[in-house]
Amino acid sequence: MEKFFKLKENGTSVSTEIVAGLTTFFTMAYIIAVNPSILSQTGMEWGAVFLATIIASIIGTLIMGLVANVPYAQAPGMGLNAFFTYTVCFGLGFTWQQALSMVFICGLINILITVTKLRKYIIKAIPKSLQNAIGGGIGVFVAYIGLLNVGIISFDSGVPAIATLNQPALWLFLIGLVLTIVLLVCNVKGAILIGIIVTAIIGIPMGVTATGDTVSFTDACAALPTTLGAIFTAQGLPSLFTDVAKLPLVLITIFAFSISDTFDTIGTFIGTGRRAGIFSEEDEKTMETSSGFKSKMDKALFADATATSIGAIFGTSNTTTFVESASGIGAGGRTGLTSVVVAICFAISAFLATFVSAIPMAATAPALVVVGVMMTSAFKEIDWEDFSEAVPAFFAGLFMALCYSISYGIAFGFISYCIVRICKKEAGRIHPIIWVASILFILNFVLLAVI
Repeated sequence: MEKFFKLKENGTSVSTEIVAGLTTFFTMAYIIAVNPSILSQTGMEWGAVFLATIIASIIGTLIMGLVANVPYAQAPGMGLNAFFTYTVCFGLGFTWQQALSMVFICGLINILITVTKLRKYIIKAIPKSLQNAIGGGIGVFVAYIGLLNVGIISFDSGVPAIATLNQPALWLFLIGLVLTIVLLVCNVKGAILIGIIVTAIIGIPMGVTATGDTVSFTDACAALPTTLGAIFTAQGLPSLFTDVAKLPLVLITIFAFSISDTFDTIGTFIGTGRRAGIFSEEDEKTMETSSGFKSKMDKALFADATATSIGAIFGTSNTTTFVESASGIGAGGRTGLTSVVVAICFAISAFLATFVSAIPMAATAPALVVVGVMMTSAFKEIDWEDFSEAVPAFFAGLFMALCYSISYGIAFGFISYCIVRICKKEAGRIHPIIWVASILFILNFVLLAVI
């Protein structure tokens, strides 16, 4: 195990990696129940999506851990599943089989741009100031996810406000947040995981930690054939191209899926991997000079690219690298062993879904908040006194949280960076890839507005 994962070389140990894997799993386990709840609205079987979610997460995460040896977990992404259901199926009128087919094609496109090193070149082209802004912005985004998950921020009055503290879940969240902060300040090993477990236990007498209603493993297995391979039936891929008049809409939708998936992943890797030293300068040099997939970043990008198509075959929306992986990295995870632990937990959850779903958001939200605090340290590397540097950094960091999307934050950062450089008559400093990416983002916004 030491030889395979290179634990000492990465400054970690088996126990640390196990704790990190458990931490990541518990902060993202909500996807097991939430994803089928969203996708089943399109007519897909709840049990089928439930099992497809777990299978896609296991395969994607194992590829990330065993091939790339990095501590990232994969699962169907939030936001992309909502786009799948409410925009593609409800808004545009596509069937769920057609939507899955477009996700599959999106995955193939991601594999293509990864094999051709395009995603790698995009990462290299991003200015350091924006890289730090993305890192800090993801910190704000992760913390915001935690706050929204537990409902501590209320929108009842039409504007964001602190919710009225009249719910047990809110008090449990505050207890867990204070507990986790105290454990971290006191340098207790495994502080974040301990915080999740203790908070969940405290939630039992409060009535917050309770088992949920889910289908049995047997029922899920019986339902899986309804989505497994559905994209290869007449209602799937072939049906996308029978109506020539609808072809432009199909291409636009695939483009929207792809650009969001690509930049969500790039943002997550930049925001978490660089700061924690998972993707070191030496690794970046290897990525620049080597052919094939020899660097960690190359392998991680390829692992992420393959997961989307695999997930679509089983019956779920885009499988992507989860930003909640930051919680495990914050707990000390540095190698693929963390990912393997997450994958094992997902496998077990297929049989113990009722108990896994008992861990409330109020117990995992504090972990996301404190990890967000840790990650915002990247902001200190930005020259805030230079307004031309501050503007793109501010927009990139701010819009990730406000738009609930890493890719949208990057979009506003890129576009404002181009505007600033043009105004300063420094257009020559803008990398061609940033130009192209900014134009594609603008095109994406226009197309989404039109459709």
